Amino acid sequence: MEHGENSLETVIIDQMRIQRRYGYRFVKRGFDILASLMGLILLSPLFLIVAIAIKVDDPRGKVFYSQIRLGRGERPFKMFKFRSMFVDADKKLADLLKYNEVDGAMFKMKEDPRVTRIGHFIRKYSIDELPQLINVLKGDMSLVGPRPPLEREVVNYSEYAKQRLYVKPGCTGLWQVSGRNSVGFDEMVELDLQYIQKSSFWFDLKIMFMTVKIMVWPNSAY
Repeated sequence: MEHGENSLETVIIDQMRIQRRYGYRFVKRGFDILASLMGLILLSPLFLIVAIAIKVDDPRGKVFYSQIRLGRGERPFKMFKFRSMFVDADKKLADLLKYNEVDGAMFKMKEDPRVTRIGHFIRKYSIDELPQLINVLKGDMSLVGPRPPLEREVVNYSEYAKQRLYVKPGCTGLWQVSGRNSVGFDEMVELDLQYIQKSSFWFDLKIMFMTVKIMVWPNSAY
């Protein structure tokens, strides 16, 4: 059975209605550009400190890590993060899939041996996600929206779960502020679809404020 086909499937998104919300999308994009640009400028000292720490911890690898994710309409784009794993992490994934701690089309492992020492810290406080502000500025992502999935994850999506891809993915979202890694795949899908249905500029602001709180007092991120 494909992931997402169970009793939790209750939200059906009107894709045409979402596409016709021109005013909301215009305001959202304008805010994304302004906020991401200001964020990159104001956080530049933190970026430098994190970059130095990453190189000291594991000199062999790069500071940034990029990965192909799928955005709105399953359009692929290169998502940026601070590197939190050793350089050969991708090659070891196949051997770790059996230890996956999240049901569904995602991989999460609390004691992932691929994560560096500084990686554990920046993941706990979601600092590794900050370079995604570049993706927001480019227009690949929004500040708030569903988590951008990997191509191999979407292969296992049901048509119901693919509704997550009706909108731009976000740096943060309702899933991230509602338990994150303690929430399973099906629950994540439901939270994302609820967000898409209820989305508004004020709802986005609320989620962003909740995200700042979680960065200071982390939830289950790892």
